[in-house]
Order: sequence, then structure tokens, then C-alpha cells
Amino acid sequence: MKYYAVIDTNVLVSAMLKWNSVPGNVMELVFDGPITPVYNSEILNEYREVLSRPKFHFTKEIVDDVVDVLEQKGINVNAETIDIVFPDPKDRVFYEVVLEEQKTKETYLVTGNIKHFPTETFIVTPRKMLDIVFSEKENE
Repeated sequence: MKYYAVIDTNVLVSAMLKWNSVPGNVMELVFDGPITPVYNSEILNEYREVLSRPKFHFTKEIVDDVVDVLEQKGINVNAETIDIVFPDPKDRVFYEVVLEEQKTKETYLVTGNIKHFPTETFIVTPRKMLDIVFSEKENE
């Protein structure tokens, strides 16, 4: 089965800092498996900007490679702007993109900051995303 997910930046950063982790497992499924990333240019730019911060010590090559793979494997979505206030205004674009893609296919927003978003069944933690993928694999 194919899954579609908007990956919040905190999940990507957590995965890159510790690949052998729940966020790392989610990103493994994005890079090698059944999860197709969904994004827009604003999300890709945020990935690059955050991953390039000196505190993370990622080289430009690593950042470029990771974002390029996400771009190649994923779906670019042009989403409408929604008039909604978020605790962190940068989170709004992730919500806009997931809502847009929800119009055509079941799509999740995977975030470690679930409280930053409205309560929706398609907004899930990395652990919940793994549960969704692996529970359905067991039923195949």
C-alpha cells in the first residue's frame, strides 16, 4: 500500500540526528519504502534552512542530498493559503499542504509537535505513522 505524508521539519531533523529512532524509521520508509513525501517549495526551503544551521553540523552536501531525494521521491503541491493562526506561523504551510493533498488522496501530516496543529485524524506522531504503515502491512 502507498502512503502520502507531509513531514514536519522536526521529524526530519530528529531522524538525521539519530537515524536509529522512531523519526528515523519514518524517514527510512520515506526514502526506501511506502511513504511518498508531499511538499511545496516553502517546505523544501525550510528543510534546507533548518538543516543548514551550524548547531546541527550537517554538511551542505548532506543537506542537499537529503532534500533532493525528498523532492525526487515526492509530490509538489500548490496549496491555498488558509486564514488560521498557529502557535508557530511556520507550521501553517504544512497544514495547508496536507489539506490540499487530502482533497485527492489520504495524506498524513507527521509531526513531533502535534499540539501545534488542529486536532485531526490525519495529523499524527511519527510513532502513529509507523503503526498505520505496519498494521496495514500485517493485514495484507
